[in-house]
Amino acid sequence: MLSKTELLYTLALQRTPNLGDTSAKKLINHVGSAEGIFKEKPSNLLKIHGIGGFKIKQLRQKNLLDLAREELCFIEAENLSYRYFKDPNYPEKLKHCLDGPILFFQKGNIDLENKKIISIVGTRKITTYGISFCKKLVKELAPLNPVIISGFAYGIDICAHKSAIENGLQNIACLAHGMNKIYPKAHQKYMSKVSQNGGFISEFWSSDVFNRNNFLKRNRIIAGMSQATIVIESAAKGGSLVTADIANSYSRDVFAVPGRATDTQSQGCNMLIKTHQANILTSAADLVYQLGWDLDQIQKPRPTPEVFTSLDEQEKIIFEFLKDKDKALLDAIAIGCEIPTYKAAQVLLKLEMKALVRPLPGKLFQWV
Repeated sequence: MLSKTELLYTLALQRTPNLGDTSAKKLINHVGSAEGIFKEKPSNLLKIHGIGGFKIKQLRQKNLLDLAREELCFIEAENLSYRYFKDPNYPEKLKHCLDGPILFFQKGNIDLENKKIISIVGTRKITTYGISFCKKLVKELAPLNPVIISGFAYGIDICAHKSAIENGLQNIACLAHGMNKIYPKAHQKYMSKVSQNGGFISEFWSSDVFNRNNFLKRNRIIAGMSQATIVIESAAKGGSLVTADIANSYSRDVFAVPGRATDTQSQGCNMLIKTHQANILTSAADLVYQLGWDLDQIQKPRPTPEVFTSLDEQEKIIFEFLKDKDKALLDAIAIGCEIPTYKAAQVLLKLEMKALVRPLPGKLFQWV
């Protein structure tokens, strides 16, 4: 936890024009403190690699401390907490991002210690397919108790937040503006429930002008905090693809939900998969398998007798085979059930649609 004086100077450093978080961290690590930076001789700062005269000149602007004092008053009045990049409570994965914020603010009940953290992003123009997939994915992941991060925007974002709330999961809304406002206003009704189990984070100040470029800037926090980023729906261009690109640059896992080639809101996801920028995601099992989480913790709803009696003969044969084996490769299923491989694949798809089997990576299928 920073002293009040050091917090003030850190805010001033954060407000310095044309500096950036990477250079700010470099200065703090070299000098030892934000206060020390503003009191250090320019000639000494010039010795730091990558810190030239232009950036040092920006540090000498006279109004930086006055602006920092105003924001500090807001922070204290709103009882906001914060996370500083050198503190133990700073998100572990974000520490490894060179351009991660030196400081960001939070409110709510956020607990990131020893948590599985994933981000879910996508189009604002969500389809019924996207809604259905998002709800199903979060429900299937619920036994693993992950933290869900998204941007609180229309579409996939708010669907992910609502799904997390419905399943009792901690969820975090990463905002593209200061804590003194909420966008979109229509989502104010969800703020209380998000704060009860999770909360809001932002690096932006209360005095910051609302700017659409902020959305792109905040995406690095969403990607940086997460072990994996999931894109559920996206057009050929969009902010969620930027988030996926940032996640890849951080060497994080990226997943995309495939869709029909003719669907506008699936073009971005299909492109990510096609160009090997994302793993294909058809169920929670794909994510859990790829990340090395415990597959056995995923809920396995057992079919009712009524469901079983509705199966045709080949469906019953394959269903009973997988029930005995728990999981098996497509070729092994075809051989074991004495059904042609192409036909077995068709039957398995029908069983999957009935939620009786789930596909796993590598043409592996599991009884549920």
